[in-house]
Formats: sequence, structure tokens, C-alpha cells
Amino acid sequence: MADLTHNDFLNGAVKAWQPAKGYRAGVDPVLLAASLPAKPGQRALELGCGVGVASLCLLARVPGVTVTGLELQEEYAQLARRNAAEAVAAFDVVTGDLTQLPEGLRQQQFDHVFANPPYFQRDRSTAAQDTGRDIAFAGETPLADWVAVAAKRCKPKGYVSFIQRAERLPELISEMGGVLGSLQLLPLIPRAGREAQLVLIRGRKNGRADFRLHEGLVLHQGAQHGSDGEDYAPVIQAVLRDGAALPFPV
Repeated sequence: MADLTHNDFLNGAVKAWQPAKGYRAGVDPVLLAASLPAKPGQRALELGCGVGVASLCLLARVPGVTVTGLELQEEYAQLARRNAAEAVAAFDVVTGDLTQLPEGLRQQQFDHVFANPPYFQRDRSTAAQDTGRDIAFAGETPLADWVAVAAKRCKPKGYVSFIQRAERLPELISEMGGVLGSLQLLPLIPRAGREAQLVLIRGRKNGRADFRLHEGLVLHQGAQHGSDGEDYAPVIQAVLRDGAALPFPV
């Protein structure tokens, strides 16, 4: 990739090279990483890691965790490796297709498996001009495959976590409910009084607890954006700037 930007996350605790055009990590992977109930000494796998922002944010928040990232697009995987090397982070990046996992990954299980799968269905969206962006936002791999692979690579009693658009929640719950238990849902609401656009959902391998629907988390203060600059709610500000954990208890 010729044109890159070097961007700060978590107030500069995480720095990442990413393409100036194409898929660019924003708030969503940071929120996903902050939602994981990971502990030092545990191992995590990110499916579709892109340039590694979510994984690096997890590593910054929970010292002692080790993370493996799987990325389909070699150019993004190379950037993730570069970002990991510059951060001196315990983050190994593997290039491959989640539906045809490299042999090394097929032999492993993890305490946490997490992903930010493409938000849009290929047959219901217009393809982006940039290939990397198009694959990231509307890839060919069905949600069912993301869920199935995540569940297989998760240890018994481990956790699988996704961030996804609210309209795809019925599909996601159906697929996760078939292979995971103890599902928990946290709606992410742009502003008070509005409908959730994104959701965080977590399941547990061999979990038996009842489904839990948490109170929605409001991301921004005020009824509308009223000035230049940020207006994140204090709890979200703490996540995005200070590297705090998201209030999504197990």
C-alpha cells in the first residue's frame, strides 16, 4: 500500500499504520476490544483482524494476554505485523481464510475469540470501489461461518464476542444459539432516545446461563451533535481515551 496514515488510539497508547483509502479502523474495534472479559495469561484469537487495532487495544488494556490475528488480505496482515512489531506486542498475525484455516490454527483453542465481521450482506449492498474496504464491509463469508469457526476455536467455558449491526442481530443470535450458550447482548445507542445501530454480543462455549439483555449503552451526550469536537459520554470517553474496560459484565 502506497498511501498510509499513522493513527493514535487510546490516547496514543496504541498506534497503527493503516491505508489512507480503503478500510480504516475507527471506534468499533476499540469498543469490541474493551468488551472482552480477558485476564492476564489468557490467549485470544481475532478473526479478520485487519491492521490489528482491536487486538492491540486488548493487549494495551490487559497485560499478559497473548493474541493471534487471522486476516484474509495480505496487505492488511502485513500492516498488522508492522504495527505489532513497532508496539513490541504479543500479537502474531496469520494470513488466511477463516473457512480454510491454516493447519496451525486448526490445532489450537483460545480463551477468547472475537471479531468485527462485515456489516453488510453482499447481495443487499453496493460494492465499494476499493477492494479492501469492500471485503471488510461486505465480504462473501456468511455470518454462520464466522460463528461456527469462532465456536470451534474457543475453549470450553471460553467466550466468543462480536460487534455487528443491529439489523443482523436475528441471524447472529440464531447462529450463536446453536453452538454457544449464556448469550449476552449489549445494544450500542448513538444518542438517548434513538434506536441502537450496533450491538455487542457474547456467548460462552458450553455455557448454560439464561439469555441476558443488558440496558443499552449511550455513546454520545445530548440529543444531537452540537459543536466541533467530541461529545462522547463519560463512560465511552474512558474506553476510547483511557483504555478502560467497557461496562459489559460476564
